Amino acid sequence: MTPPRMSRRPGVTALLAAALLAASMATAGCASATAQDVPTIAFLLPESKAARYENVDRPVFEAAVAEACPTCQVVSANAGQDAERQQQQAESALSQGAGVLVLDAVDVSAAVSIVAAAAQRGVPVIAYDRSLPSADVAAYVSFDSEEVGRLQGESIVAALAARPADGVLGVLLLGGAATDANSAALLAGAREAFDGAGVEVLAEYSTPDWSPDKAQEWVAGQLTQFEGRVDAVWAANDGTASGAISAMKAAGLNPLPPVTGQDAELSAVQRIVSGDQHMTVYKDIAEEARTAARLAVDLLNGSTPRTTTTVDGVPAVLLTPVAVTTENLRHVIVDGGVHTSEVICVDPYRHACVEAGLIEEGDK
Repeated sequence: MTPPRMSRRPGVTALLAAALLAASMATAGCASATAQDVPTIAFLLPESKAARYENVDRPVFEAAVAEACPTCQVVSANAGQDAERQQQQAESALSQGAGVLVLDAVDVSAAVSIVAAAAQRGVPVIAYDRSLPSADVAAYVSFDSEEVGRLQGESIVAALAARPADGVLGVLLLGGAATDANSAALLAGAREAFDGAGVEVLAEYSTPDWSPDKAQEWVAGQLTQFEGRVDAVWAANDGTASGAISAMKAAGLNPLPPVTGQDAELSAVQRIVSGDQHMTVYKDIAEEARTAARLAVDLLNGSTPRTTTTVDGVPAVLLTPVAVTTENLRHVIVDGGVHTSEVICVDPYRHACVEAGLIEEGDK
């Protein structure tokens, strides 16, 4: 039997396959062109327990990039204090064609691999807020963490000097996460302030994930162990300060020993007004975010980032922190536009706000 002749005309299946192939190639071409045509900066944040990251850092950074480079896009992500998730977010940003990574590392050791992966693609990395001393980064933007710790320590020394003391004054050191390189610098600054000041460090703690709950649990245990001897708590930031204050209130301490903080979060400012927290350190986080955005655009454009100093050989911009107590709170926080008196002085803080001079009696 003679086999049937094969038609020289392509069948429907062949035509469909060719069409699909052409469409896929066109789509791939468009995607490639889009990735190349849109300059991209990745902004990788570490966590959301501190209110600053989502309320200030992210929106200010994105707005500053948009102003400096209207054709640029920002890919922002928050790791939720998960180093592995941050690694995945960085890989995703690089696969999306990010030309610069601005990295606020969850874990400084784990972040080294992020910097290495970016380097393989020729993508520079800016260390943001937290230093990466063992990684080859293009720039570093932050505040002088050692100065922050020194300001906190000096404030405790001054507060204790104004109180009558029977014997050596005892202080707890409630530090930040051990995975954050800034924690060691903060602690070094505090120790410098306490050195020779007649202050005994009773115990110290590196708070995992900067967790207020873990800070509260640790301080509660120390109050039991050193009953009657805790005269102050050096807390590295406002979140750990809140945990310390909760523990001391639960233990019935009245008045509360001086407690430090950092970041000038709204809740911390309200605690300062009410007398629960002795001080915080204000850092112009909006200016930090704007500075990082400027440096990122510089690098994206192939320009040398406009830095002002070096830290461990890395070009850097270090902004100036400001200690805030009841004495200068109005000037720094209210007049400086950080928080308005209307936002601060809600119930149950209205009476304390009147006494602090933030509002007048009868103000609504």
